[in-house]
Amino acid sequence: MSSHPQIISVSALVSLLQETVEDNFVEVLVQGELASFTRPASGHCYFTLKDQRAQLRCAMFRSAARTMRFEPESGMEVICRGRVSIYPQRGELQLIVEALEPVGQGGLQLAFEQLQAKLQQEGLFAQERKKPLPKFPRQIGVVTSATGAALHDILNVLQRRSAGVKVLLRAVRVQGEGAAEEISAAIADLNREGSCEVLLVGRGGGSREDLWAFNEESVARAIAASKIPIISAVGHEVDVSIADLVADLRAATPSAAAELVVQNRLDLERHLDQLVLRLAGQMRGNLQLWRSRLQGLEKRLRGPVDQLRLQRLRLEQLTEQLYRGLQTQLQRSQQQLAGLATRLDDLSPLTVLGRGYAIVHVEETGEILRDADQVKEGNRLRLQLQSSEVRAIVGETEKTD
Repeated sequence: MSSHPQIISVSALVSLLQETVEDNFVEVLVQGELASFTRPASGHCYFTLKDQRAQLRCAMFRSAARTMRFEPESGMEVICRGRVSIYPQRGELQLIVEALEPVGQGGLQLAFEQLQAKLQQEGLFAQERKKPLPKFPRQIGVVTSATGAALHDILNVLQRRSAGVKVLLRAVRVQGEGAAEEISAAIADLNREGSCEVLLVGRGGGSREDLWAFNEESVARAIAASKIPIISAVGHEVDVSIADLVADLRAATPSAAAELVVQNRLDLERHLDQLVLRLAGQMRGNLQLWRSRLQGLEKRLRGPVDQLRLQRLRLEQLTEQLYRGLQTQLQRSQQQLAGLATRLDDLSPLTVLGRGYAIVHVEETGEILRDADQVKEGNRLRLQLQSSEVRAIVGETEKTD
């Protein structure tokens, strides 16, 4: 029997080492400093984890890297969770990382701070880029969950304080995977649709993880790109999101957002109430003045029969003049009041549609039809009436003077 050890191939030795390592280090937690961090177009992450005496090559595949909320950087102290493996082609020991967290602060907080600094540097929080809210919006777009408490609160406020305002809901998921993409798409959709004058974007309270969709970069950029003014209302008063910082106005709660939208309308209603009270006061004052004059005339009705008859005739004339004047002033006051009421009623889009008008949308483009040049034969149209919709196809178009 030969005393020489058995000779094996390099592949066999590496395979044995790989089996030994992977069977004994299925899951490990390793703390160290990131170095040489790269993230190529494939989406995988490659880096070195080191301390003062050693270093370890690491790989984080795309499926795991997608779950990271923050952007790792070289020099950052982190804790890696993963499994130890050997890369057979080079015979290198490596750590396959499944999760990565910064040391000393949560990943969500770091992600928030990184994105906040990035967007602030780009000027997305600047006050001069924020758009003013419309004074008397006739249609409001709402981006939130169709089943959440936020929508219920918004509708309650609008129904109680501003009858006649139309609400267009774009229902989305407000938490979990894919929520940020749905919120971003909803904002873009409402901008393309174009009928809303202001958008309310938000949800009710929850944990930081529940509210995280409103801290995603895609949502922030969708808000910044919106041509329609946006009020952000995410969570409770103490919760501040990236969406709040980018939006044209931040509301503490969804209910507060709805109140901000109808604030100008409430001011007009209060002004009308004051005008009515002032008008009533003036009418009472005029009546008192004419009553005093009548009493004075009555005291002067003394003397001979002819003088009495003359004064009685004068009294009748003045009485008739008084009532005519009062009637004229009352009619004028009623006309002023009716004019103010009509002005308020005209603010409602339902009044316009109720007179036989319609809003015509070109379905292929989502535009509102204002000129025949926007369509051609065969285009599909959607006619929005007061309480229904009609769909039509363009047969021909004709220019008129």
